[in-house]
This record gives sequence, structure tokens and C-alpha cells, in this order.
Amino acid sequence: MTILAWVVLGLISGFIASMIVDAHVALDTVLGIAGAIVGGLAFSAVGADGISEFNLWSLFVAATGSALVLAGYHTLSRHRGLA
Repeated sequence: MTILAWVVLGLISGFIASMIVDAHVALDTVLGIAGAIVGGLAFSAVGADGISEFNLWSLFVAATGSALVLAGYHTLSRHRGLA
């Protein structure tokens, strides 16, 4: 996949994850790009297919990674009193 495809998939998954976590859309979309990478690496680490193409499975993997990154970020920011 090209870098542009990763960014687009990350933006979409970040938006979806922000709807799941119910937080700020702009920051969550940026964190979604990192979450897409985390999701791809996590699924690959357990032997499942990571992000390979622009399809529904890759979107699921990216959204799952984004939700994990966003949940962790918001948990830490609430603990520190930032949110």
C-alpha cells in the first residue's frame, strides 16, 4: 500500500474510532493514522492479516488499532487532568 493510502485509511479509521470513543474529531483523526499502524502491527503479531489493501478488513484492523490508541490517549489525558 502507498503512503497516501495509509494516510487515507488512517483518517477514515480515526474518524470511526472517534465516534466509538466519543471524543475530539480533529485530534482523533490524526491519532487514527498512528492507530492504523498499531492495528496493522498488532494483527500481524498475532498471526492475522494486517493492513494489506484498501478493503473492509483493512478498515476494521485500522479502526481497531485507532480505537485502542484513542482509548489509551484519553485514559492518560483524563488521569493527568488534560481533558
